[in-house]
Amino acid sequence: MLDVNVVALCLCTREALTSMKERGVDDGHIIHINSLGGHRISPMPGIRFYCGTKHMVTALTEALRQELRQTDTNIRISAISPGVVETEFAVNSGLSHAAAQQLYQQLPCMQADDITESVIHVLSAPPHVQIHDILMRPTKGQT
Repeated sequence: MLDVNVVALCLCTREALTSMKERGVDDGHIIHINSLGGHRISPMPGIRFYCGTKHMVTALTEALRQELRQTDTNIRISAISPGVVETEFAVNSGLSHAAAQQLYQQLPCMQADDITESVIHVLSAPPHVQIHDILMRPTKGQT
């Protein structure tokens, strides 16, 4: 989990920045897909370490934002932090397909398209606007 949520994020971010600099892109945008778990520790057993890795994403995003502001660049960085999204996450975490389906029926969930809309919103912001983080929850169920 640490490899995917933190190490891979750092490597991909580094490569994106390197590519932008090599190509002379000065108005690029990096978007980290984070989680509400990066802003609180869940009371649910079994996902607290996941929340810890997502807290690292929150800190890394802010650190890079500050570093970019100290350089002469217009490259921006944003994070999108959704709550529960109906994906293969539950199955990949070890639940059976039936158990995952039951879980998603019990919890208010967002869909991947909801996250896509937020990405479009971030990318549509005027060049002088820095959207730092979007925290997303379904309108019903979660507090």
